[in-house]
Amino acid sequence: MLTYYVLYRDEERSKPSGVFVVDEVKGHAVIWDHRQQCWSYNPALAFRFLADYRNLDRFDTLNRAAIERITVQVTGGSALPSSEAIERMFEAAG
Repeated sequence: MLTYYVLYRDEERSKPSGVFVVDEVKGHAVIWDHRQQCWSYNPALAFRFLADYRNLDRFDTLNRAAIERITVQVTGGSALPSSEAIERMFEAAG
């Protein structure tokens, strides 16, 4: 089951700054990589961020419809990959 996270730069949550898509059971995650301007398989970064108590006020869990709207803001126009495409990314990496 996929879980969708929106990230914020600070606890004010004024502007979304990142997106993670995580399968916690299987230990997979893709993130929007701002430097590369693409989706990247990076479970280590995602799980480290989510587990850090200092970040508890810097992310929210959203449903797919809500994260799709926010993704366009965060990426500058790139859409969230389909669930099937995300699953293929997971399979290719793991």
